Amino acid sequence: MRIWDLHCHFPPAGITAEQKVENLIRAADRMNVERLCFYMGFPWSQNPSPENMRAQNDQVLSVLPKWSDRLLGFVYLNPNYPADSMAELERCVAHGPMVGVKLWVAKHCNAPELDALVRRAHELKAVIFQHTWYKVMDNYPGESTPADLVELSKRNPDIKIICGHTGGDWERGIRTIAPVKQLFSDLAGSDPVAGYTEMGVRELGADRIIYGSDVGGRSFASQQAKVFGADISEEAKKKIFAENLIGLLAPILKAKGIKF
Repeated sequence: MRIWDLHCHFPPAGITAEQKVENLIRAADRMNVERLCFYMGFPWSQNPSPENMRAQNDQVLSVLPKWSDRLLGFVYLNPNYPADSMAELERCVAHGPMVGVKLWVAKHCNAPELDALVRRAHELKAVIFQHTWYKVMDNYPGESTPADLVELSKRNPDIKIICGHTGGDWERGIRTIAPVKQLFSDLAGSDPVAGYTEMGVRELGADRIIYGSDVGGRSFASQQAKVFGADISEEAKKKIFAENLIGLLAPILKAKGIKF
């Protein structure tokens, strides 16, 4: 079964970017992970300055050539700096090797400043990934929920967007995004509890669910267990582990001449 991992970061092990990726690839090999979507540098910044945003993207760009057959880079953007984020989108995707966009917790994604970014990303055929979370305590000041993403998506109904973590509280997250057909569920990050993937397949359909690990915050094994251990068909598992993500990435991979 092919496995493409939507949600990967530099792991703690290693000092340099190259050392960290070497450790990550060794773990991926043990778990049969074929491709890794890779974003954000180290140390993380929740609200990076334009300079820090570029530096984190440079860390990812530095490792893509050596592992071009394994890593797919997503550009990390901060919508608090719309002009700088647009420039990074052009530098890293339009004129660089990256194939997607990563949006984290700097600004709620229902803000109008995101419209131009997601529209341009869509023009470039880039896959768009938005972190979301429902916390028992308060979210970070700019941290989006699946409900925020629904607002963004309804303003841009022709654009497919991935709901990162499906909000963490996956029962609420799945129900929130279910009516919005252009939103996809990311399985990464939460505990591998029974029923998560089954509910996703039941409420969204297997075509809208994508496997991710959130490595190095989580392990490949624990996150793969959500799919391997789910009471769903083998066909659904194949879609979740690779086919759905490949489908989203195919237009930009073809445009950039990346074999898959």
